[in-house]
Amino acid sequence: MMARTWLPVALMLVLGACGAKPAEKGTDLSKANTTYQNELMEKLIDAKPGTVIEIPAGVFTIDTSLSLAVDGVTIRGQGMDKTILNFRNQAAGAQGLLVTASNFTIEDLALEDTKGDALKINEGENIIVRRIRTEWTQGPKTENGAYGIYPVQTKNVLIEDSVAIGASDAGIYVGQSKNVVVRRNRAEFNVAGIEIENCIDADVYENLATNNTGGILVFNMPQLQQAGYRTRVYKNRAVANNTRNFGHAGTPVASVPAGTGVIVNSNDQVEIFDNDIADNKTGNIIISSLFSAGYSDSAMSADFDPYPEAILIKDNRFSGGGNSPDGMDLQALRVAKFGPTGRFPDIIWDGYVNPKRLVNGQMPAALRICIDNGEAGVLNVDGPNKYANPNTDMTPHKCTLPRLSPVVLPGA
Repeated sequence: MMARTWLPVALMLVLGACGAKPAEKGTDLSKANTTYQNELMEKLIDAKPGTVIEIPAGVFTIDTSLSLAVDGVTIRGQGMDKTILNFRNQAAGAQGLLVTASNFTIEDLALEDTKGDALKINEGENIIVRRIRTEWTQGPKTENGAYGIYPVQTKNVLIEDSVAIGASDAGIYVGQSKNVVVRRNRAEFNVAGIEIENCIDADVYENLATNNTGGILVFNMPQLQQAGYRTRVYKNRAVANNTRNFGHAGTPVASVPAGTGVIVNSNDQVEIFDNDIADNKTGNIIISSLFSAGYSDSAMSADFDPYPEAILIKDNRFSGGGNSPDGMDLQALRVAKFGPTGRFPDIIWDGYVNPKRLVNGQMPAALRICIDNGEAGVLNVDGPNKYANPNTDMTPHKCTLPRLSPVVLPGA
């Protein structure tokens, strides 16, 4: 991913918002097992298709990256709070565990305090991540690893019943992948709680995203191998994602506004429905194009589509939020448009549309941002006109779209 500035001018972000901090101060390593590392590394090296690597209960210190490159292996602990691999003293390697294999399952253990990404899975198929906890136990810090659970360029991915805490980029991130299900997880105190980037066919449901900078993100970024589309975000709770942004300067998420529930950027065919989205101080939902992310035209390939199109927001339950946005420019916009005690509508849109697709000055029905959500309103910040005339006109958004099909994973 590339650096960007999110929603400039009227929606310029500064990293001023603060949120709560987790109470945990880190795992006590005074009685940790310091010798099991060699045994585990041997098991990973000797693994063959069909091998099940059982890790006992206990706290085990690891000082180097672990890796697996054999298909058909299962790694199983005794529970995410019982089997703990702690990397606080890691001296070598870029990840905690790097997997470059298919038909892989990992379940019932924790990866803590890794130097870089906690669990990275690259270019595999039929991946199951179940009841895994990734955590940086000293609280949200820029020095923490970027990603917690991190499948990229994968196919048929299931991430369920897991916990991701403290990542300086995304707690649960799935990138450039196909057929993805992310369900019943908790993401907390990350910059981005759950991020779906450049993925085709993803279902994100029954998750809790809270105390992150941004709760749930659905992005398309340029100059990647695959463009993303068809994502359903439903039956989640995206609540009070107001933690200050602690991402590395120059990275994309470093400019995500503190206080955002759900963000869709440059992605198409996205459904956001039946969620509880509340108390996100900048905005409960933000819909934006790549132009509002600070990219120049030269950063985009000729076939990249920077506009969010065919977005359906339906039957969500909103409350609170939009009352104390991140940054002076946002605060000024709120006061100017809604008064000193007012709040933003639940949905904020940057206003960009593809001029080549307009018909008689309007977007075709199949490509609109459709809002079928009771009394929920929208703020169009009028980005194409340098934010001169923000408006709350719902007329272009009173529409609906054909519903997307559920993601079906083989054997899940």
